Amino acid sequence: MKIKLFLITLMVTTGLFAQRTPETIQSKKLGNRTFTVVTPASYESSPEKKYPTLLVLDGEYLLDPFEGILKYGAYWDDLPEMIIIAVNQNYGETRFADSEFDEAGFPSGSGANFFEFIGQELYPYVDKKYRTLPFRIIAGHDTTAGFLNFYLYKDNPVFNAYISLAPEMAPEMEKRVAERLTKITKPLFYYQATGEGDLKEINEKAAELDANIKVIPNATFKYQNDAFKGASHYSLVAKAVPNAIYFVFDGYQPISMVEFQDKILKLDAGYTDYLIAKYDELEKRFGFKIKPRLSDFKAIEAAILKNKAYNELMPLSDFANKHYPKTTLGTYHEALYFEKTGNYKKAIKSYQKAFTQEAVREITKDFMMNRAEALKGKPDEPTEDAPAETPTNQPTEKTE
Repeated sequence: MKIKLFLITLMVTTGLFAQRTPETIQSKKLGNRTFTVVTPASYESSPEKKYPTLLVLDGEYLLDPFEGILKYGAYWDDLPEMIIIAVNQNYGETRFADSEFDEAGFPSGSGANFFEFIGQELYPYVDKKYRTLPFRIIAGHDTTAGFLNFYLYKDNPVFNAYISLAPEMAPEMEKRVAERLTKITKPLFYYQATGEGDLKEINEKAAELDANIKVIPNATFKYQNDAFKGASHYSLVAKAVPNAIYFVFDGYQPISMVEFQDKILKLDAGYTDYLIAKYDELEKRFGFKIKPRLSDFKAIEAAILKNKAYNELMPLSDFANKHYPKTTLGTYHEALYFEKTGNYKKAIKSYQKAFTQEAVREITKDFMMNRAEALKGKPDEPTEDAPAETPTNQPTEKTE
């Protein structure tokens, strides 16, 4: 009996964690290459869902820190779930061969082959086998951090975000990256990190690139540079990874108490518009749809009620019905609008519509029926937000 219970528990809990899959691809350019694909916890249970990707170079040792922070952030809904592709490069001289460049500072030999392998072989393989979205991040450390910058040399780079940790740069790279960032029209995120205790050459070139990027006028990209005090070449990775991921997905997080107090409550109007704009901007920035959180609906509802902006409950109801159709969420906001504007008869009818709808959290059928029951017998008392309607069976006052 105990063994059976253990097996059942194991099967249930296994589905709650990410799945690591070792992969091998026969490359025409590089021969046999291995990598690991990590699918998020919801991958099996949400077969219709697609995910952005993170390509981790030096996958043998960079996978764990990136996977850890992504798991943590996704648990709190601070970060989106992602598919991680960790490329194995730490055997022999592979990582150096993969990053080879010529005297002019451009990929050459095996470096040029690896560059093409990523875009022409690895990603087509992953995109075909896994449910991916076009939003792509690439990350690397020292040699591979310098290499990832080569993708910015293309007019339409295959990656949307770049995480460069203590980069060892090719000739002229500290100038070329800044120049390319001024010309690429695609929205980009660029993160660079160095440690105080690293090699002098690494820090000098990174500082020069930082200076070149910061003087770019009217930047259309997002940029962050972290120079960690007291950090070594290796310890900076542990400090930089969470900063980098949260930098890329800044604004993805649900409405916080600080955002609620400092931004939303201080609005004179447009509380629902604020919520709509938040998710429109996220879709524009990341290129994938994010379902509005129920907690964000609750925050906007609280702001509306606190500021007595009851008319905004109706557009909030429409927004809820768009993203949570056939549920009680939009119906609740509609009914609450009628209740707060004194139209109790309509409020009762709206609350009662929930009987045939799917419950959303605490907005259950019983909750809605109880709200309707509490309003029975109350005469309508239209507020200034909802002027009294002239009864159709009563004559109107004639004006001359």
